[in-house]
Amino acid sequence: MRAEDPRPVRLVDYRPSDFLIDEVHLDVKLDPTATRVTARLKMRPNPEGDASAALALDGDELTLISAAIDGVTLAADALDVSPASLRIANPPRGPFELEIVTEIDPTANTRLMGLYRSNASYCTQCEAEGFRRITYFLDRPDVLATYTTRIEGPTDETPLLLSNGNLVETGDAGDGRRFAVWHDPHPKPSYLFALVAGDLGVVEDEFVTMGGRTVALKVFVEHGKEDRASHAMESIKASMRWDEQAFGREYDLDVFMVVAVSHFNMGAMENKGLNVFNDKYVLASPETATDGDYANIEAIIAHEYFHNWTGNRITCRDWFQLCLKEGLTVFRDQEFTSDMRSRPVKRIQDVRNLRALQFAEDAGPLAHPVRPEIYHEINNFYTPTVYEKGAEVIRMLKTWIGDAAFRAGMDLYFDRHDGEACTIEQFVACFAETSGRDMTQWMRWYGQAGTPDVEVTTSYDEAARTFTLEARQSTPPTPGQSTKKPVVIPLALGLVDPDGRDVDLVVDGAAAGPVFALQAETTRLVFEQVARRPIPSLFRGFSAPVKVTSDLTDDHLLFLAAYDSDPFNRWQAGQTVALRNLVASVAAVREGGEPIDEPRLADAIGRVFAPEETDCAYAAQVAALPSEGDVARELRSDVDPDQVHAARTALKAALRRRLAGPLAAAFERLAETGPYSPDAASAGRRALKFAALDFLAAGGEPDGVARAHALYRSAGNMTDRVMALQALSLHAGPEREDALDDFAARFGGDPLLMDKWFVIQASAPLPGTLDRVQTLMGSPAFDIGNPNRVRSLIGAFGSSNPTQFNRPDGAGYDFVAGVALELNATNPQVAARLLGAFRTWRALEPTRRGKAEQALRRIAEAPRLSPDVADIVRRALAA
Repeated sequence: MRAEDPRPVRLVDYRPSDFLIDEVHLDVKLDPTATRVTARLKMRPNPEGDASAALALDGDELTLISAAIDGVTLAADALDVSPASLRIANPPRGPFELEIVTEIDPTANTRLMGLYRSNASYCTQCEAEGFRRITYFLDRPDVLATYTTRIEGPTDETPLLLSNGNLVETGDAGDGRRFAVWHDPHPKPSYLFALVAGDLGVVEDEFVTMGGRTVALKVFVEHGKEDRASHAMESIKASMRWDEQAFGREYDLDVFMVVAVSHFNMGAMENKGLNVFNDKYVLASPETATDGDYANIEAIIAHEYFHNWTGNRITCRDWFQLCLKEGLTVFRDQEFTSDMRSRPVKRIQDVRNLRALQFAEDAGPLAHPVRPEIYHEINNFYTPTVYEKGAEVIRMLKTWIGDAAFRAGMDLYFDRHDGEACTIEQFVACFAETSGRDMTQWMRWYGQAGTPDVEVTTSYDEAARTFTLEARQSTPPTPGQSTKKPVVIPLALGLVDPDGRDVDLVVDGAAAGPVFALQAETTRLVFEQVARRPIPSLFRGFSAPVKVTSDLTDDHLLFLAAYDSDPFNRWQAGQTVALRNLVASVAAVREGGEPIDEPRLADAIGRVFAPEETDCAYAAQVAALPSEGDVARELRSDVDPDQVHAARTALKAALRRRLAGPLAAAFERLAETGPYSPDAASAGRRALKFAALDFLAAGGEPDGVARAHALYRSAGNMTDRVMALQALSLHAGPEREDALDDFAARFGGDPLLMDKWFVIQASAPLPGTLDRVQTLMGSPAFDIGNPNRVRSLIGAFGSSNPTQFNRPDGAGYDFVAGVALELNATNPQVAARLLGAFRTWRALEPTRRGKAEQALRRIAEAPRLSPDVADIVRRALAA
């Protein structure tokens, strides 16, 4: 690799900072190209550090104006300064005040880290290491300080001046400028600092906490979009109420603010009291947002709010502990949505997402443990493994030790570590204490990469009336970890008798279960007093993030799909039958044969479209076939995406032929009959309607395409409009082009709606899609400097279009690689995220695998690679 890799950071090398910062006083004088930042830092040597150490502060593209200690300006020869660091060889050995003055250019900051401009507003993003782009600092999460921030800007351009904490003072600064002073009384690391300044509209409300305090709530958006912020406001109040009820957590400032910005590398950021959001996760109205948008806004608002305790009040000691805040908070937001909407549907959605993203990551060259042991660029570890698998590990812990011990452990964690920067060990120790369990083996979930395989075999002894279940666990090798040890796997189990009833679980003469811990390589469970051979319902509720193979036949699975008392496993049983069908069909197509038809699958799916079905959201999940990615992961190697696509398309067409009547009847029955509402029941009806339409239009069936086109033209809300456009986008024809042109004409002035237009076209599995995507990059609606536009067009092409990204000629790989190289110089974080599309390249068949490797090596050989991109490519190519 021609770019020099950054020096690796290793968990084993952690040591405390040699200095601490108790108070930070910032004075920020805003200017589009020459913002002046004065930082006064009240510092002292760390008793746990090196008493003779130099003071080494982090920087990134900074210009130093001056530095002083206790009011005395430091001479040039007392400093070792560069844009990336400031070093003072002989700092005081007692408490002192360091004043640093820097100058930065927010307009030129295309990396969108530190202080930058989004349209006419100023905004910050400091996680993970962005604060060092504002001033020289000990930019690490275990240095906690209180912050007082004075912001000054032009009155006409920045009437709004926001930062963390509570507003202390505001006034006229003279010369057409104004100022505001904010104070955050809660010590925090620098990555939680935030500043927003500009001219924005606001929606205001309030919330009374369980302790009787009134908290002002404010959502700031671009002027004219205030009517699209009401759902975000209601989501804030719901989140605050739920966290009090579910975890006993009360909000702790006088004000809670959310600001929506249009240029943002992430989804949102939990800065203390001032959450900054990508505007796509704030703005919603029936005319502009889909049911999915409403649900995402609710969940992401909740996620960032829940960070107030799991991330802010208690933060991470170092970035290796990232899952301590992210995995835990994902678990909390999943529980919130489960309570607000449908627990079974939410569980299914989360598992679909886990398998699509995290299982794929675990199986590829970018696999890493939930807590990595080494990194080169921390921005590349905001991954599905840290977030989604991190959440699953916590959910497993709750399943294993039980609800009461888990809640007691969370309470102990909050009480014991409030105001601290913690480790995974400290977190897990709380649950060891409340449950009495030895957590030594449990910690392997944090240290071992890879998805465990669990193979289950069963037998029944009719004479002894015993049912035996044997489970064998193993975890495949992953980069840097060739040998794996057994982990603790909670098996939530049910035994279903031939009448569809759950059997009492009896082991050694006593009631047992329903959760059993698989801790050895092989675990044998013998159940007694079983009158008739049952069918095991394995890993109910997806009790562990594992891949399961078993001796259950399709007949067994279809029985469970009809009768299992666990809704997740009813869904899973049907999915397994469909997945087996698709894998067999791919094998048949490979040999020149026809896809395999499974009529019983049509019977199982057909039930969910019956008029008596009441849980439409759950029915829509049952009706959805495994994705092409699901099939590819099951094949594991030598994957030909065209064959997978052909098999899945054929199955959809076969189901359409068998279920044409019930599908058409359901589509008509579920038509909108009143004003749009984003509530869960209404969204479920629309989801099932789209499931029917998806089958009706399969294979370009003219009647189905006509229904989709009519729905598009008559749509009274964005959900219907987008679902119709999605169905049309899969099939080339005049209806598709008419709808796409109409959408652009209607909504061309709204960037978030044009993102949907980009995604739909970029995801279409049609031969001309790559040419279309390249053409769309020249559209007035596309801006390569805006991460949302890049993700919606190039990101969607790479991650959501397996046939066209993985074209046999390699053109898809070359295209994404070229855009990543272009962004490498301006926004390397977004560039690195685009390269996630290559995470499964080693599983492809030889021709595609070779083309993908060529594209990756072309990137690797490019000059001046950013650390972000160099790290991803190095890991992707590592043997």
